[in-house]
Amino acid sequence: MPDFLPWTLLHARLHRVMRQRQLLQKGERCLVAVSGGQDSLCLIRLLLDLQPKWGWELAIAHCNHRWRVDAAANAQYVNELATLWQVPYHQATADTDLLSEAAAREWRYGALGAIAQQKGYTAIVTGHTGSDRAETLLYNLMRGSGADGLQALTWQRELLPQVQLVRPLLDLLRRETAEFCQERQLKIWPDSTNDDLRYARNRIRQELLPYLKAHFNPQVERSLSQTAELLRAEVDFLETTAARLKQQASPDSASDPPCLNRRVLTDAPLALQRRVMRQFLHQVLLQAPSFEQVEKLVGLLHAPNRSQTDSLPGGAIATVEGDWIKIVFEPNQAP
Repeated sequence: MPDFLPWTLLHARLHRVMRQRQLLQKGERCLVAVSGGQDSLCLIRLLLDLQPKWGWELAIAHCNHRWRVDAAANAQYVNELATLWQVPYHQATADTDLLSEAAAREWRYGALGAIAQQKGYTAIVTGHTGSDRAETLLYNLMRGSGADGLQALTWQRELLPQVQLVRPLLDLLRRETAEFCQERQLKIWPDSTNDDLRYARNRIRQELLPYLKAHFNPQVERSLSQTAELLRAEVDFLETTAARLKQQASPDSASDPPCLNRRVLTDAPLALQRRVMRQFLHQVLLQAPSFEQVEKLVGLLHAPNRSQTDSLPGGAIATVEGDWIKIVFEPNQAP
């Protein structure tokens, strides 16, 4: 492959996204997660091509889950690419068995975050695409998620203090990253786990989305990704509005036990009531509450005095005392 190739439409689109969304700053130190698959290869090549305009300090990180017999060879291939492109290379290898997709994802982000903090990178950049966004929306929809889960793949979020997780390819689809790799003669390392239909996401990718394309909408990936983008803005607005309402309903000073003034919340739209209660429970219980737990607190807004919920996590109980909803804990159960 020649040292210089002209910009493509994908280069222009990524350059525009970087400017419009301010995903990465000029000169930023970026740790790029590269698996060797088409999305991550497309990502690192695009970033390297744009590097002269942005002045980024780029490095490659590869996470070896030890799931496949060719995992070590896969890591070596990514290391060779880093050497070829004269980019610093970092590797993390799992030292325990990762028994689920969720466990693997948690370990991967933890490993990337540790490298970033140790080496002073302020951004971790991943190759998630609009296709991943569509799959995540369908996956979470079937699990009964609300709008928060349906827009879960966002352009950026704080992973650790001073470390942002950035996904600049959410405007691209997987077929576009494949075409780019083919045009640039980038050798894609095949991942056999992507064909394992025991994993729900693979069934969505291999079976459900092709069916939806064939029988309902040929552009279903783009449509679902756009839906996630619309939901993202709406969730941001609702979360910010709910946080302000929660502050208005809270005592002027830190209260013990934690409480909310239900009269402040009574006339608020149900969507905001639910979000305030979810934020309140998350703050008090130190874990994300379930839909049922949130509904229990919403039900107390119009309940008679002395009403209470049954037990919440950690032995907590929500009770009504006049204008206030209070969270009390059984002895020795407070978080």
